[in-house]
Amino acid sequence: MRACDAVGREVAQRARGWLATPYQHQASVRGVGADCLGLVRGIWREIYGAEPQEVPPYGADWAERGGEEWLLQAFGRWLVERPDGPMREGDVVVFRMRPEAVAKHCAVVSRLEGPEPRMVHAYWARAVVESWVGNWWLRRKVAVFGWPEKKGDAV
Repeated sequence: MRACDAVGREVAQRARGWLATPYQHQASVRGVGADCLGLVRGIWREIYGAEPQEVPPYGADWAERGGEEWLLQAFGRWLVERPDGPMREGDVVVFRMRPEAVAKHCAVVSRLEGPEPRMVHAYWARAVVESWVGNWWLRRKVAVFGWPEKKGDAV
């Protein structure tokens, strides 16, 4: 499975369409509510149709219990990992909020031009926002994933 730049551009455009969607834990409906995973799930549905797997209910403290890297494992199954390459428009970036913690936050790279890249993500207790990917976030970045090409798309 290869990542496709055309899909990445579409993902970035669709991510911006989620801006101002209220933050709602476990939600994944544009304009109604989303958390960071819900944003990625909603974009997946807009581009590919049905989600590739059912997401079980998860508590707000899911990453603090058990120590499993659920987010990285799931993205590794359905997205295209970019272990050493630079971030591209539309990529999903996964963050570890503390060095010893489980990776628990994700965002979509929305723009690369300018002094710093920008990302769209669900900001806890607020809304889906577009933020700078500054040094604070880059220090917490643990993985970058592209999107698989759509059937019939040329890469």
